[in-house]
Amino acid sequence: MRVEGVYLDGIGHHLPDWVSAEDAVADGRYRAEVFEASGLTGTHISTKLPALDMAVLAARTALERSSAGTADVESHIHASVYYQGPEGSYPPGYILRELGVAGAGSLEIRQGCNGLLAALEIAVGQLTGVAELAVALLTTAQNFETPLVDRWHGFGDSYILADGAAAAVVTTEPGFAEVRSICSGTLPGLERWHRGDGPLTPPVEQSAEQVSMTARAAAFTDDEMPLARAVESLSEFDVGIIRRALVDADLNVADLARVITINEDARMTEFTTLGPLGIDVSLSTWDHGRSVGHVGAADLVISLDHLLDTGQVHPGDHLLLVSQGPGWLCSAAVLTLLEKPSWLE
Repeated sequence: MRVEGVYLDGIGHHLPDWVSAEDAVADGRYRAEVFEASGLTGTHISTKLPALDMAVLAARTALERSSAGTADVESHIHASVYYQGPEGSYPPGYILRELGVAGAGSLEIRQGCNGLLAALEIAVGQLTGVAELAVALLTTAQNFETPLVDRWHGFGDSYILADGAAAAVVTTEPGFAEVRSICSGTLPGLERWHRGDGPLTPPVEQSAEQVSMTARAAAFTDDEMPLARAVESLSEFDVGIIRRALVDADLNVADLARVITINEDARMTEFTTLGPLGIDVSLSTWDHGRSVGHVGAADLVISLDHLLDTGQVHPGDHLLLVSQGPGWLCSAAVLTLLEKPSWLE
């Protein structure tokens, strides 16, 4: 989808205390052979701060950096991966109350690690369509500090789950970056990969069973689709989404200054996404993300914030943002940096 007249005006993130992967190996939480092979060096862990409070902190930073204030927010879209509060509660309402935003429309979406780009796609529709909104606030946050999730191995050996949050202010008034295009799609043939064989009906009693995406994936690849075919399918699908986003932005792969992906083992990103596109891993955000951990849908904003803060990108640069989620979902967006953000001047 080609996009015109939509901009990023402020971004922010929050990361709690950092924990070394080497220390996790020493105390038995992380397998030494995985540590040595993956190249992942650490993660961020919050023992006390809930996901929603981290979302509030990230949103405050994004709004402080933006020309828009809390009174200007007309839409709020919150993306989540894991627990956000008691069943039946409404996470966006909590965030808006803490920020002092009243009267804005709000949505909660659950697209896993694809959530922030999905939120951006919705915001683009709100800002360019019949709603004629001018300011949207996007947030996402995760806290995986629970015995029910093994952050080191529970989602596969390509990731170390991290706690944290990110936020972005999206506007129709020019900001530091222009959204050139955004495309997304669903590959339902891989849906069971993340669902497993669990019942679709509500549980009879509260389950204390640990979440293991690794076991679900193994069940899928054992009796429905071989792993090699599953990875090949998602790679072809993801690359197709990315190519559409580049075409809609009137750009080629060679025009890209950097590629921002989710934080995972570089071998997976290179094999499924970067390699087929002819993009060297050095153009990705792997080197930074390997020490951050996989903060669900927040990875892309955290990496963008890092690139801006360290001066690795400049006005005129074109950036490709890519994320995936269960379902199988993939989204790709192209941004063009227009100016050095005001908060860095």
